[in-house]
Amino acid sequence: MLSTILLIGCLSMVLVVSLAVEDGEISLSGLAAKVTVSSDDFGVPAVSAENRIDAYRALGYLHARDRLFQMELMRRKSAGRLAELFGVSALKTDRMQRAYQLSKTAADIVGDLPTEQRRVLRAYAEGINAYLKQTSVLPPEFLALRHRPESWREEDSLLVILGMFQNLNGQEQDERMVSVMEKALPAELVTFLTPDTDMFSNVLVGGTAPRRFSNSISPEVFAALPAADMPVALNSVDVENIVAGSNNWVVAGSKTADGRAIVANDMHLGLAVPNVWYRADLRYQGRHLYGVTLPGVPGVIVGGNENVAWGFTNVTADLVDLIRLELNPDNSDEYRTPQGWATFGEHREIIHVKDGQDVELTLKDTVWGPVSEQALLGQQVAVKWTALERGAVDLGLLDMDQVETSGQAIEVMNRSGAPPQNVVIADRDGHIAWTYMGRFPHRIGFDGLVSRSWADGRSNWQGFIPEQGLPRLLDPAEGFIVTANNRTLGSEYPYLIGHNWALGYRAYRIAERLRGKNNLTEQDLFEIQLDTRGGVYDFYRQLALEELRQLEDKDGQLEEIEQVLAAWDGHMGKDSIGAAFLSEFRSRLAVGVFAKIVAACKRYDPGFRYAWREMETPLRLLLNQRPQGLLAAEYRDDWRLMIVQTLRQTAEELHAAFPNLPLNQLKWSQAHVVEVQHPFSRVSPILSRLLDMPSFGSDGCASICVKVMGAGHSASERLVLSPSHLEDAIFHMPGGQSGHPLSRHYRDQQAFWQRGIAAPLQSDNVLHTLSLVPANDER
Repeated sequence: MLSTILLIGCLSMVLVVSLAVEDGEISLSGLAAKVTVSSDDFGVPAVSAENRIDAYRALGYLHARDRLFQMELMRRKSAGRLAELFGVSALKTDRMQRAYQLSKTAADIVGDLPTEQRRVLRAYAEGINAYLKQTSVLPPEFLALRHRPESWREEDSLLVILGMFQNLNGQEQDERMVSVMEKALPAELVTFLTPDTDMFSNVLVGGTAPRRFSNSISPEVFAALPAADMPVALNSVDVENIVAGSNNWVVAGSKTADGRAIVANDMHLGLAVPNVWYRADLRYQGRHLYGVTLPGVPGVIVGGNENVAWGFTNVTADLVDLIRLELNPDNSDEYRTPQGWATFGEHREIIHVKDGQDVELTLKDTVWGPVSEQALLGQQVAVKWTALERGAVDLGLLDMDQVETSGQAIEVMNRSGAPPQNVVIADRDGHIAWTYMGRFPHRIGFDGLVSRSWADGRSNWQGFIPEQGLPRLLDPAEGFIVTANNRTLGSEYPYLIGHNWALGYRAYRIAERLRGKNNLTEQDLFEIQLDTRGGVYDFYRQLALEELRQLEDKDGQLEEIEQVLAAWDGHMGKDSIGAAFLSEFRSRLAVGVFAKIVAACKRYDPGFRYAWREMETPLRLLLNQRPQGLLAAEYRDDWRLMIVQTLRQTAEELHAAFPNLPLNQLKWSQAHVVEVQHPFSRVSPILSRLLDMPSFGSDGCASICVKVMGAGHSASERLVLSPSHLEDAIFHMPGGQSGHPLSRHYRDQQAFWQRGIAAPLQSDNVLHTLSLVPANDER
């Protein structure tokens, strides 16, 4: 017993020693002058440096001090090196990542960076390595894994950026899905099922007309579809189709109380401990930057300086093409190109597996890009992805430290290479703007929606859309600009950006709350960020009630359902009755409507899932038009029967999940539980109490509410900010600044985020002061 107590005591002492040093003086090699780091109540560092290079050297040190394990996971995931830490359980992920060859891409990007960006990157990496060199006791995750990280390379920061790029814009599933649909379904049905618009469209430029929309379909098209398999379809229709996204909007000085322009931004990502973002404040050479940073990367991602503020949402652009490869029938090592047969490039890589045997991979390349690990419709495909192209990624966002106006901010954003984003901008004179950041392919001969062969030369990319061709909007008459991953471009815009936009309801609802309002403040915009109106469900509530009211004899189950639907308050609030029912009902209706579509596509791809983000458009059209031949045979083309049966199934599902609760007492927060987990607890649940944030029943919803809160996907931060008015800025995020579970800053911001409390972006209360000074030989 005594030995156990001593062991626990020793372990506790070791863990305490690994906590961050926040006071005193530390020598930091490479500094030109002293850097002061003041930390506030939440452990947010304010860095004061003589020059830019020193500031980012210090930021590298601080990122490593507070988030080293997070950074280690991010660089390893992108590079396909997780199995070295976690063994065979990570092998599948590593194999997929190696196929993209992101390590090579990261090295190419570093070599291509402009001189000043390279200087910043080098100093930042040296700051990380200074921490590694000085620290004898690493954070507890390293101790548990018995692992000491390698030195941080400049390429590792690019691997972190590429990992975020992949999370936001590097998915292949849309093109794979539609390619299977093209094979399995008539062309007019594919068009009907994959629109680029919905009833909530909020278009900014290029007219209002969509590029791809059909409002009806010939009934005979459905007659040829195979029989529905309802149990299979239940897991193959994703009506939510959650995507990494965000809300952002900006209001002009004409709509605020004192003429200031204000940005509001909440970025929606997968939840984890620690949170993806790290707050920081940087001052150097008369410049002041503040907001959120990404550990592993130099620069402020979202935030402001004294003159402008900015926020991001994912564009949901189509940046990936899967090129069908035509193999030489006489030589499988060759594929057809416009110049004739070419030989696959080939190289071997080894995945080291902890406590297991190494795995050797043979990776293939083409003139267009790497060959995917996964065939499409039985045919090999090459991956053409903007992130892998020269010139697509850089550190151009660093130049936001010099920007003074909205117009200058647009120029910086347009020339910056990064995961493409909608950017809203406010400046200190009350002006507002919107544009794109990042590179977009300029396609010739095709639209990129489905996989094609490029062998004949008619389909290709002609570089990127030129910077001057990217959309821009300055000071619109309405006095505000809103984006929420929705379609912002009409068909008159000359370039094709994407197809599968997010449902427009979030942008619609934000605009609805802003329209006609004046004297707006930061608090007003923050309250909009917490809006839980679930207007998408109005249609389904009305649909169900109309069908129920036309039934002459309703049993007890249907009467209970009718009462629950009538009780819904229109919101996805914590106490909302009927919200859980409507959410489940909508999902099950989509399964019933699209089951035969799924059956047809699964003939060609057993893993097929229909997950079009604008699914709401064809779903509502079909529920209104009620064509013959689409429903499963058991319904005999009786749409009312299908709807009523779906209502019954929904009730039965909820009763099974909550057996002790009548439906008219089931609150949304009881069915809608949010979890924020550490990577370790996902594989060792016994660690949950130590490492995770407590789970909680929440309001909001995963995709259609302005307040995005989901089981594993939520707002990763909420920011409201006006340049030159930092004292009124609002911010909260899950977790805390530190990734160390024993730190008081591990979870001290959680309550504000969880409860929707407005916390200040910055505090004047300095609790700690750390001096970083040049090493003795450099003074």
